[in-house]
Amino acid sequence: MRAFILEIIYEWSKKPYQKWFKKQPSWDITVKALIQYPKESLGFHLGCFMLQHDFSPQPKLENHDVFHVLTNTGVSVPEEVSMQYYLLGNGKRSIYLISVIFLGTLLYPDKIQLFNKAYKKGKAAYAFHQLDYKKLLHQSIQSLQTTFLISAL
Repeated sequence: MRAFILEIIYEWSKKPYQKWFKKQPSWDITVKALIQYPKESLGFHLGCFMLQHDFSPQPKLENHDVFHVLTNTGVSVPEEVSMQYYLLGNGKRSIYLISVIFLGTLLYPDKIQLFNKAYKKGKAAYAFHQLDYKKLLHQSIQSLQTTFLISAL
């Protein structure tokens, strides 16, 4: 039930958030284009992630899936919340992040250890939340993770 509540809130808030809060342009890229990148690249891994979960790029929200790929975070609701904790530790601040953390902590108090661990991992990594990932799609995912000390959740 608690996952259902957060998913409904997400679907309700996604369009207004894209329209009013996300200022960067859409990447205008397809999954088919992503999987054409070299096998070790961020672009290829992002395409594979989207295929695996039957996702497609969401305009202006593409970085969100990049964060999943870089941190090797799953897509269950507790994992989504933990990824936001990771990004909070990494210095990211947004109304979406704060809302997810607030609601996720309220609805998943039994996952607080997971959230705390994610926050600490984000804090230990060099700031990577603000990068222009569209320009980095050709880069090796391993190189990005090593350079920014990004560890899996």
